[in-house]
Amino acid sequence: MAQYRKYERYKDGGVEWIGTMPEGWGIRRLKLGVNLRNQKVIDDNDLTYLGLENVESMTGKIIEDESLGEDHIVEGTSNKFYKGDVLFGKLRPYLAKCTVAQFDGKCTTELLVIRSKSREIYNRYLFYLMISSPFIDLVNSSTYGSKMPRANWEFIGNQFIPCVGIEEQIQIANFLDQKTAEIDSLIADKEKLIALLEEQRQAIITEAVTKGLNPDVKMKDSGVEWIDNIPEYWCVSKLSHVALVKARLGWKGLTASEYVDDGYIFLATPNIKTNKIDFENVNYITAERYYESPEIMLDLNDVLLAKDGSTLGTVNVIRELPRPATVNSSIAVIRPQQEKLSGVFLYYFLASNYMQNVIQRMKDGMGVPHLFQRDINKFDILVPPLEEQIQIVDFLEKKTAEISCLVAEIEEQIIKLREYRQSLIFEAVTGKIDIRDTIVEPTVV
Repeated sequence: MAQYRKYERYKDGGVEWIGTMPEGWGIRRLKLGVNLRNQKVIDDNDLTYLGLENVESMTGKIIEDESLGEDHIVEGTSNKFYKGDVLFGKLRPYLAKCTVAQFDGKCTTELLVIRSKSREIYNRYLFYLMISSPFIDLVNSSTYGSKMPRANWEFIGNQFIPCVGIEEQIQIANFLDQKTAEIDSLIADKEKLIALLEEQRQAIITEAVTKGLNPDVKMKDSGVEWIDNIPEYWCVSKLSHVALVKARLGWKGLTASEYVDDGYIFLATPNIKTNKIDFENVNYITAERYYESPEIMLDLNDVLLAKDGSTLGTVNVIRELPRPATVNSSIAVIRPQQEKLSGVFLYYFLASNYMQNVIQRMKDGMGVPHLFQRDINKFDILVPPLEEQIQIVDFLEKKTAEISCLVAEIEEQIIKLREYRQSLIFEAVTGKIDIRDTIVEPTVV
């Protein structure tokens, strides 16, 4: 990471979140340098709408989707904003959603619309200041409400911020525009590399579970759409012929109020990760609730398949069972016949591109995404000899572990880059580093 010089002298800023600051800097309350716009518009669909979902956290980048644009109809009251205004999300889950408006438009009332008074505060400097981690933490400490905690302008506007000349603010903002863009570019490259590794992982899995490990083996037509040829001695079977598929029939009146502090694990779809099953961040149920559905008491080598909602198709296998567990009604439990099918092989087969495409095509034809047990039972499954299934599993365990290790290393690099990005923003907007002689290209807003 680059090293930047410091100012010659520092002093205590007298504000906890700011800490020390250059001797020539001061502090003032935010509301003395800006105005809060309270211009409301009602059902005005001539203005482009900006929602919280359109603002990327920490970066301020605009996410373009079907909700952004003049064609998106928004009923009710919105906040009017103008090009150059700073928009700041006041809901706790979205506190780091802040951006500088690039056009005139309207936005959700959960975005505060802030405008500098007579160029006293440069908008992009204010943007960076408001997404700095200590400022976000300060605002977060003031949020109120149980369902959707939010901050209010009275608290935010009363906070002290650094007071420095407008020209230096512009220099700081231009410096951060350049440096954060460089960091974001590095992060994007690493995210692309992760995507390529995930594609490679899927390709290796799909090749192994549909073609085997021997490239010279004699092949035959599988008779299954999208699979083409398979080793001639492999069998094709409906899942119901080689496994038992069970799922909870509704909740049997179970509500969240019945969860207990300690008991039997009750898995939900968020616990079914791509690379593992999360047995730690779970809810617990009583013995009575656990034993009322013996058909879905989990066992080693059971395959779990999410069959509802946005996670539909996510699959994993029980490799360990820290304590007795069961599942909610959004998860199918698939128990292979051990003499015919390995649970881990079945997991890899269901995770293959072939099966995920089958599930996706079924999902696309539904109003509400949902797999019924009858759908799962009809899945076409390739069944190699059990000994070969174990060989394929051993191969895939090694290969996917290698890829997962690489992905984890890159993810750690991304975390460090994001931490450095936030640290650099804070240090620049509070004068911990002196960037006045740093040559950067100005950003025009």
